Amino acid sequence: MTVLTYLTGFGNQHSSEAEPGALPIGRNSPQRAPLGLYAELLSGSAFTAPRADNRRTWMYRRRPAVVVGRYAPLPHGGWKSGAAEGEAAPPEPLRWAPLPVDGGGDFIDGLRSYAVNGEPGVQGMGALAYVATRAMGRRALVNADAEMLIVPQQGRLLVTTELGRLEVAPGFIVLLPRGMAFKVDPLDALARGYVCENCGAAFRLPELGPIGSNGLANPRDFEAPVAWHEPEAGGYEIVKRFGGRLWRATQEHSPFNVVAWHGNLAPYRWDTARFMTINTVSFDHPDPSIFTVLTSPSDTPGWANVDFVIFPPRWMVAEDTFRPPWYHRNVMSEFMGLVTGQYDAKPGGFKPGGASLHNSYVPHGPDSEAFGQASNAELKPHKLDATLAFMFETRWPLKPTPWALREAPLEASYADCWQDLKDQFQP
Repeated sequence: MTVLTYLTGFGNQHSSEAEPGALPIGRNSPQRAPLGLYAELLSGSAFTAPRADNRRTWMYRRRPAVVVGRYAPLPHGGWKSGAAEGEAAPPEPLRWAPLPVDGGGDFIDGLRSYAVNGEPGVQGMGALAYVATRAMGRRALVNADAEMLIVPQQGRLLVTTELGRLEVAPGFIVLLPRGMAFKVDPLDALARGYVCENCGAAFRLPELGPIGSNGLANPRDFEAPVAWHEPEAGGYEIVKRFGGRLWRATQEHSPFNVVAWHGNLAPYRWDTARFMTINTVSFDHPDPSIFTVLTSPSDTPGWANVDFVIFPPRWMVAEDTFRPPWYHRNVMSEFMGLVTGQYDAKPGGFKPGGASLHNSYVPHGPDSEAFGQASNAELKPHKLDATLAFMFETRWPLKPTPWALREAPLEASYADCWQDLKDQFQP
């Protein structure tokens, strides 16, 4: 990775300046901002939200974001939002093979929605894939409907935001606040991965409850960028996601012109290898909630708008226990992806870059091969290594998109992986 400097701590009050003296002292919006800059506030919560929930950042920039041309619709057939843009699907498990990594599009062009629910800008989520083979160049994206969680699966990315730059590789994630301009450029020949478009409450770290003060994802391991402003002059195309549609406008300057900033509404990168995994040291398979990295709560306590869950390398030591996930039907809907390695419940069928959808109350669990292996294995401690799977879990059923049902590599034979589970009852 390129050596960049970062600020640490999820939700911290950060401050950074690319030029000495650019940050005003003692006030947020002085009569004249330092160095001839403009003061601009980005709010991520209502002004009267409780102090602990208030999210905002002050930016000091060369030109304010209001200096932009008129917007016109920008067609994009692959990026969908809200339940209204999904299709009715049978209540059965769905799985997709990895997407081909061909074509010549940038990050925006390469976005495709697998499944959606809720309403744009209000609640719910979308599960997307991206394939990018070229940089966005003089093009920036602003999502006014949702924050975006990027999970790279192949290829490194340089993510440029209004507050600075983040470099990530597979094994990292990037969290981008709603309403903040950014662009995503592949640093390798191609890039492929997943995106969660979160239209509900902003992601935050889950409460730890009986776990105590340590465990899961530590706030200090989330890294925000230092201030950086683009030196090259020239115009930009601004692509805005608003009301479930894309719009485009042009402006004569770069949106990445913030010379200094302070606040707690920031983009972050996070290394999944820093997750402190909690697992059983006696018997039984714990609920997947112990693998929650970030949660977007809903108006019903404990029933998340979206949970982001990972299944990283970990030791398995449970005694007299079926160690893979048990067969289950959940009230929550589960969209899963595999970044690398092998998923223990589907040793042969689930490939890195692929995806699966198990909607609310759709039965699923280990395939026949995994069941046979786990039922007869010698139960000694062993480590699940060189693997990383994740899940976007949501309270509402996810509707697959037309692309997911008819153009994406949908595996029609997925359900066959359970057909060899015979009746073995022995009264």
